[in-house]
Amino acid sequence: MTTSELDWAPLIEPAGGAPAEATPPPPAPPRSMRLLRKERDALRDEITAGRRIGVQRQHALGKLTARERLDLLLDEDSFVEIDMYRRHRAHGMGMDDRRPHTDGVVTGSGTIHGRRVFVYAQDFTIFGGSLGEAHALKIQKVMDLAISTGSPFIGLNDSGGARIQEGVMSLNGYGGIFQRSVRASGVIPQISVVLGPCAGGAAYSAALADFTFMVAGTAQLYLTGPDVVEAVTGQRLSHAELGGAHVHATRSGVATFVHDDEESCLEDVRYLVSMLPGNNLEPAPPGPSSGAADDLRPRLADIVPVEPSEPYDMRMVIAELVDDGDFIELHETWAANVVCALARIDGEVVGVVANQPIVLAGVLDVAASQKAARFVRFCDAFGIPLVTLVDVPGFLPGADQEHAGAIRHGAKLLYAYCEATVPRIQVILRKAYGGAYIVMDSRSVGTDLSLAWPTNEIAVMGAEGAVDVVHRRELAAAADPAALRAELVERYSRELVHPHYAAERGLVDDVIDPAETRAAVARGLAMLRDKREEPVRRKHGNTPL
Repeated sequence: MTTSELDWAPLIEPAGGAPAEATPPPPAPPRSMRLLRKERDALRDEITAGRRIGVQRQHALGKLTARERLDLLLDEDSFVEIDMYRRHRAHGMGMDDRRPHTDGVVTGSGTIHGRRVFVYAQDFTIFGGSLGEAHALKIQKVMDLAISTGSPFIGLNDSGGARIQEGVMSLNGYGGIFQRSVRASGVIPQISVVLGPCAGGAAYSAALADFTFMVAGTAQLYLTGPDVVEAVTGQRLSHAELGGAHVHATRSGVATFVHDDEESCLEDVRYLVSMLPGNNLEPAPPGPSSGAADDLRPRLADIVPVEPSEPYDMRMVIAELVDDGDFIELHETWAANVVCALARIDGEVVGVVANQPIVLAGVLDVAASQKAARFVRFCDAFGIPLVTLVDVPGFLPGADQEHAGAIRHGAKLLYAYCEATVPRIQVILRKAYGGAYIVMDSRSVGTDLSLAWPTNEIAVMGAEGAVDVVHRRELAAAADPAALRAELVERYSRELVHPHYAAERGLVDDVIDPAETRAAVARGLAMLRDKREEPVRRKHGNTPL
């Protein structure tokens, strides 16, 4: 007899019309610790396994489940889950009978290379990973723990956005998360990983993080989806065209790193964490000493052409300067005319900011200024020394740049360097012209050590441009303007931009052989390791946002 038939047995009359006697239910097993533990284990197994159809659907979308992602991100068997049994307490709109455990997000703590981190992973198989009150409270709890313990915080995002059925409580939940993110800024590293949709208010979690990873093909990041955009503007866009990884890696600058699959993405998150301090009061984890202080790199003299207008790849220079040629570049495909990277020199983690001559000749523009400024501020907040490699012809000229706020955005980079109190070393490889020279951590804005190659040219502008401005009338009246111009250019270069001009005035501390650059920077970092500088007492400055 089936269970349903047993339920109805007392109402069935036997032949002859005599009432049947009700079969008494079997007695409940006596309570015991063994039984309670068995029930507890069964429930936990059910929660961690998830709904089979939901897991299958997630895999069909080319995505891993929340728990599979945590297994890849964290050290083996290190994850400690918090709030596994949490359920929402919403009513109406069909929510009363749908109260799954975890409420669509897995939260807790684990280790990466043995170092403590706190993490959440949204579960798209439950309510599409949408954020409701309980979901938000779980994230807020681990954020509070991350801040109080001084541990990095990592969010794995895969969510349809605010849970509509919970109304304003969903929006209130986002607000609490954002408030904590701002409170944690500059205190603990924050990493956002977008592995699926991250729509509406959720997008601000990515924008507020120090680093944002996205997976091409599955990650989608936008405030309003394609349907709303089409309804309001008439423009029809796909999810990828509106907010895919490629868009945010090349145009908006929101994505710091883009990967082709989740496995490589999460492996790179682990690598990044290995380079970062746990909080603003700890040093970045050191690597083994590499003997950099005595390491000559003659290849540097061959990589960089003497002629200031000839291009070369600055990343080849960086590879020669850092330990094992190993560095992690941020925003590789956005504002590529400036390179921002984390690396080690003689085991010490450093932030490298460098002009990139193979992209727009290495000029500074609106996007490059934003990119470099935020990186400088991050390094300063977490005590990471800065090495600035300069080869810059100036700011990109043009009405578009001026109207887009080149002055204001350039001021962001200037402000970031002026405010930075970490050890700072500037290396001028070739040209350093005009305001761009000042902005790229010059002596006048507070660099601690300024080094220059014999190819350095530090001036208001290049010799040719300067002669055209200063001697315009003489050239116009000359019988042979070309010959006169060549003579004046040679004189200007000889008198005002020769390799030792700035050094003679104390604006460059040493003119070094290019082969000695790695050693000179390593010695400079060692010299500045105990630098202490107290900032002016104030609530905060007014950054030119």
